[in-house]
Amino acid sequence: MTEESGADPVGEPSGRSVDLGRAVRFRLRTSGVEASARLIAWAICSGADALVSLLVGVFLPMHRRLRRRSESLERAVVRGVDVLGTLKGPFAKAGQFAANRHDLLSPAAAQALVGLRDRLPPLPFSEIRDQLTRELGRPIDQVFTSIDPTPIGAASIAQAHRARLHDGSEVVVKIQYPWIGDALASDLWILRLAGRCLLSLAGRSSDSLDFDRFFGEFATGLGRELDFLEEARSAAEISHNLSDLPDVVVPAVHAEWTTRRVLTMAFHPCVSIADRAGLDALGVPRGAIVESLARAYSKQVFVDGLFHADPHPGNLFVLADDEAASNPRVLFVDFGLCRRLSPELRNAMRGGLFAVLQRDLETFVARMREMQMIAPGAEPGVRAAVTRMFDHLAAVGGGTGPLGASTGGVLALKDEAKRLLQETPGLQLPNDLLLYAKTLSYLFALGEALDPGTDLMKIALPYLLRFLSQSDGAAGGQLAGPASAAG
Repeated sequence: MTEESGADPVGEPSGRSVDLGRAVRFRLRTSGVEASARLIAWAICSGADALVSLLVGVFLPMHRRLRRRSESLERAVVRGVDVLGTLKGPFAKAGQFAANRHDLLSPAAAQALVGLRDRLPPLPFSEIRDQLTRELGRPIDQVFTSIDPTPIGAASIAQAHRARLHDGSEVVVKIQYPWIGDALASDLWILRLAGRCLLSLAGRSSDSLDFDRFFGEFATGLGRELDFLEEARSAAEISHNLSDLPDVVVPAVHAEWTTRRVLTMAFHPCVSIADRAGLDALGVPRGAIVESLARAYSKQVFVDGLFHADPHPGNLFVLADDEAASNPRVLFVDFGLCRRLSPELRNAMRGGLFAVLQRDLETFVARMREMQMIAPGAEPGVRAAVTRMFDHLAAVGGGTGPLGASTGGVLALKDEAKRLLQETPGLQLPNDLLLYAKTLSYLFALGEALDPGTDLMKIALPYLLRFLSQSDGAAGGQLAGPASAAG
């Protein structure tokens, strides 16, 4: 076989020197030395830049002084994103996690971290070939007739390559970076220390933020994402749950070539939902895409309880087939970040929604306490903020409440909720609830961008009403979707 099948690429050093170099790099990465060195270098560089801006600013007018300070902060964030992306693993995941925490970060800092979702530098195939061979338990050419050494995507814990199996099947192989599992303990220790230092510098105390709880949620979620067998199970379950929606496709998993660190799934020719030129070339009606996404996500988040929690253009596509113009189908990929909401959390959310509809402050605050959203001593400020939110809801709903809001109204409510998180000390969301809210807000923002004329609220409403009308037990995720909304 050629280099696509696993042979050493032409011109690459071989033999003992290559093995020794890789072993040294692996040791530096898994021991925490490389991560610590890169983070310390970033801190020194950013600190020096800030100091220079401060000293020079003494001789400048106030408006230029503030601009220099803002530019210095932006450079620090950009350098930090670079470092996190290079280190990958928990560090890139921490950046993604932080980008969702509107209660902890400024909007500018959160936006800068968004690039960590799907724009990370890949590893050369030569550096992950051994990982693939070890996981499959046999030489690569016994599994694939070809594998493209250039990845089609690189993310925080793995990168994906197109390949062909011996039976002719076109597949995508997701391969975990070799050091991720071995470096996990040291990476999490460094991240915990760095997080506490950053919070101290930002003036955030343990009284206003339950850091241990947030970090525990992050570490637990990351552990689940490192198990590709768990991802395969989530993909299979979501595929089954959405099987009554013919316009939604989840790639089939090739279980025989899937392990804890390698995931092999069917390949489908497709274009990203963000590729306007590609969608136009296929003649895909935008409104049909929005409707398909609305039905798929409404069923997942309101009915099934298990949902794909990483909705962005790198994970959502439209099949590029002969029926794309008349019968477009949406393709979901990457099920590493899925969430199953507990019956207790779903019931608390249900009670909270009823309280919002009735503008019942006492019940809403009680549900917030149930979900551990209020830090000790912060309830008076939270009550005042929620009262302001209820007043805004009344204005947006025009007397009909949030269920009567349009897609634009829902997006306005999303912005109000973000402000509530950012400006209310002591208000903190469990990460699972935050992912739930993020998934819904992304859906409405995406619908507005693709086809403002499609009313997502009208499509989602039957699923939401079904959610409100039921109480979750142990089998709460097995409910069927409303026929009127699935058609």
